[in-house]
Amino acid sequence: MRKLYLFLFSIAFSISTFALNVDRVEPTCWWVGMKNPIVQLMVHGQEIAATEISLNYPGVKINSISRLENPNYVFIDLNISSEAKAGTFPILFRKNKKEVVSYTYELKNREPDSANRKGFDGSDVIYLITPDRFVNGNPANDAVVGIKELPDRADKNGRHGGDIQGIKNSLDYLSKLGFTSVWLNPVLENNMTRVSYHGYSTTDFYKVDARFGSNEEYRELAQAIHQKGMKLMMDMIFNHIGSEHWWMKDLPSADWLNQYPDYKISSHRRTVNQDPHASEADKRAMSDGWFDNTMPDMNLRNHFMANYLIQNSIWWTEYLGLDGIRMDTYPYPDKFAMAEWTKRMLDEYPAFYMVGEEWTTNPAIVSYWQKGKVNQDGYVSELPGLMDFPLNSAVVRGLKDPETWGGGLMTLYEALSNDFQFPHPEKLITFPDNHDMSRFYTQLGENFDLLKMGIAYYATTRGIPQLFYGTEILMSNPGTEEHGIIRSDFPGGWNGDLVNAFTGAGLSEKQKQARDYIQKVLNWRKTNTVVHSGELKHFVPVDGVYVYFRYNQNGTVMVVLNKNNQEKTIDTSRFNEIMGNCTSGKEIISGITITDMKNLHVPAMSAMIIELK
Repeated sequence: MRKLYLFLFSIAFSISTFALNVDRVEPTCWWVGMKNPIVQLMVHGQEIAATEISLNYPGVKINSISRLENPNYVFIDLNISSEAKAGTFPILFRKNKKEVVSYTYELKNREPDSANRKGFDGSDVIYLITPDRFVNGNPANDAVVGIKELPDRADKNGRHGGDIQGIKNSLDYLSKLGFTSVWLNPVLENNMTRVSYHGYSTTDFYKVDARFGSNEEYRELAQAIHQKGMKLMMDMIFNHIGSEHWWMKDLPSADWLNQYPDYKISSHRRTVNQDPHASEADKRAMSDGWFDNTMPDMNLRNHFMANYLIQNSIWWTEYLGLDGIRMDTYPYPDKFAMAEWTKRMLDEYPAFYMVGEEWTTNPAIVSYWQKGKVNQDGYVSELPGLMDFPLNSAVVRGLKDPETWGGGLMTLYEALSNDFQFPHPEKLITFPDNHDMSRFYTQLGENFDLLKMGIAYYATTRGIPQLFYGTEILMSNPGTEEHGIIRSDFPGGWNGDLVNAFTGAGLSEKQKQARDYIQKVLNWRKTNTVVHSGELKHFVPVDGVYVYFRYNQNGTVMVVLNKNNQEKTIDTSRFNEIMGNCTSGKEIISGITITDMKNLHVPAMSAMIIELK
């Protein structure tokens, strides 16, 4: 197959009558003052590899030029010295010593203190948004010339029209609720024929999908988020692209994609990454298989491909002023390339935050990827955070299952006991649900009391909590697990919606209570540093009551979960090692001051969050 590929390229090269041109240079610009002085440009244009390439700009020189088997690509390594200044300069492409093409490239100044940006930590609460389904702030971009899929709000898998402007318009709402940060499902171009709304089929890594807005609008959103003292997390995918990505018409090399064109779907056996007995065949069946038949699998063992993606993440971090990155399908790409990504990101931004998706309930598998973990196979990752899927599963089971010796709240207790697996459990993202699973309210059988207990737990346990848009108004997906339903439109995000979550119009009393409950808990959390970074000590659940504490030298917070259908009175002498001589406390949900902490009365099916005095 490779020989045929090379042969076809050679024929195309020899008989071509097209004029030489440069139609893409990526990254589209770069910055002076980066720690790594080298940036590798991918240049695409008809017969561009046949040219001699030069530039003349103070502080910038060409380190190397790499030509692959496709004559329409060339990779140029630029060395940008510390003396280089921001500005533009021509890159000259000559054939037969005659200037054929001149491409103007730009170097920019970095924002002040860009390298020292502070990433996510335990003080944050993240609001996850599927942009197409949140708010349609600009109906004029619902259909765009040159974009294949047209809007169809009646189709659960179609484009509905939510966009960047809609998110920008909603920041006051999010801030008032108590959220400190926003994570958007991908907004880069997904120019696919159908089911493009979710954003996970990238067709251009340097361009925002026009139905969401523009690159500049994305940057304006980031600026607006920062002006409110909030943070922005970008969703990225290193594993796959959309089958209609522009590369698919002209691949840089025969090994640019895995298993192309005769692909197989991934085995999804992600444990081969850690399994000391795994065969090489099984490792490749997992990492090289396609995630879906419309999602070609990128080969990160090709160092040009890996470098392209790493530079892209640095580019968006600088361009937007990102505070964090969530990496989709983290264990699927080549794991050594992913280790290089984490290292290079933290070389440039030592306090940056990155979180990976490793969807398993086994904490030993999740912890393998976290920075500081000593692995039996010697694998070293510098990934700060992981999505805490083990705890996510345990919370639902702990709240729903009957109280038994090993079930109910004991499930939750045992899950947290596995924190010894993680070098930094406080850097995990905890969440009741996300865009890929049934909504929390649905998972709990639409039991409102259990939902409130779960919210109280996520707001006070260790880690960085994340809620999915609409949790605050009890959005649900009863009777189905279809993604298009789970990611339903946020009520009030479209003109003419009969229910408006922003104003409260049309919401039920229970929905208003849920919103008010979350708002109260999260706004309290915003200013409580004990919950942000304090130690955690918990006590084995007894009789359907689970008690744990967050504490540091500045204070102590006591959390009590009572799953019983009746009020419980608990003797707090069991907790003296934490409570000491404490005699009173303030319960933050009810606002009641408790004057007798020796015998604590806990209402049925409820959570109490008590600031001890």
